[in-house]
Amino acid sequence: MYNGNKLLSSLVQLGAWLREEASLDMDVKRLALAQNGWFTPESIDLALSSHGQALSESGMADWASSYALPEEASPAKVGLILAGNLPLVGWHDILCAVLSGRQVHVKLSKDDAVLPKWLVAKWAELDPYVAEAVTFHDGLMQGMDAVIATGGANAGRYFQAYFGHLPHVFRGPRTSVAVLNGQETDEELRLLGDDIFAHFGMGCRSVTKVWLPEGFDLDRCFAQWLPWGHLAQHGKYANNYDYHKAVWLLNEEDMIENGFVLVKADEGLTSPIGTLFVERYRDVKEVATLLSDRAEEVQVVTVSESSPESEALAACGLRTAGFGCNQCPSLSDYADGVDTMAFLLSLSTQPAEA
Repeated sequence: MYNGNKLLSSLVQLGAWLREEASLDMDVKRLALAQNGWFTPESIDLALSSHGQALSESGMADWASSYALPEEASPAKVGLILAGNLPLVGWHDILCAVLSGRQVHVKLSKDDAVLPKWLVAKWAELDPYVAEAVTFHDGLMQGMDAVIATGGANAGRYFQAYFGHLPHVFRGPRTSVAVLNGQETDEELRLLGDDIFAHFGMGCRSVTKVWLPEGFDLDRCFAQWLPWGHLAQHGKYANNYDYHKAVWLLNEEDMIENGFVLVKADEGLTSPIGTLFVERYRDVKEVATLLSDRAEEVQVVTVSESSPESEALAACGLRTAGFGCNQCPSLSDYADGVDTMAFLLSLSTQPAEA
């Protein structure tokens, strides 16, 4: 039986398990790694730790206080179509859908089909209602009353064609960027490396473009990013690095290489895997205006907290984060800035056919 307070309590318990014990399950890790060659033990542990931190008792209380959870479950069906580029990237959608009291129908990505089922099963051990609420689908989901779907540009057209007539949240490709002011400490630059290289830079919260003030010495960054040099030993990442290096050399493009990342001046926002785009600037307000015009392409802007640059970016309506925070979002850091929980709670509690 649905009980919002009990679910919240079970999530706090689940958070403790994620932080303290989940990473010890080597069998699940091996299954997940066999399914997706981009997953690594480190990337899975990072995802488990991040979600565990988000489910702390204080974090849960602060987040949940913004919503009025229903008194009972609804027969209305919500379909979740999840991405699979990062370990457990769709977990937040599952969490919100279950808490909203809807019947939750999940279509997993083939690239991340092990970890979500495992985590839902653990949650169901703490609150049996979860097993009643969540159904996983291998094929096309039908009879949904609302849909939340995440995918690339081509997937977006599919989502619109099949589910556009329903209440929905469709998420397309986005990336994240950083703006430096030249006053960053070595520790901040080290943390920026985490924002760039964690999960091989494949997430929408991964920094793929950095704005640098004129005169900034990029070697300062390279010195702090050396701990990520091991990426060059990963086959898939190394293949991307070598491929783009060869293409850029053939095209006689100016670039800087340090053995594990290629850096090129480019006006684009999304650099390929194994590379990083940079651009010099004089006035941060010009950068803020440019990013505001392209806000639908940007997930978050990494910048020194409480700095004039952060204020200028926030004044343009851009979501910002401090260095090292990108891969550890809180429960209220909604993808694309759309409040998933508010959307779910606003839906009719009855199936459309009723």
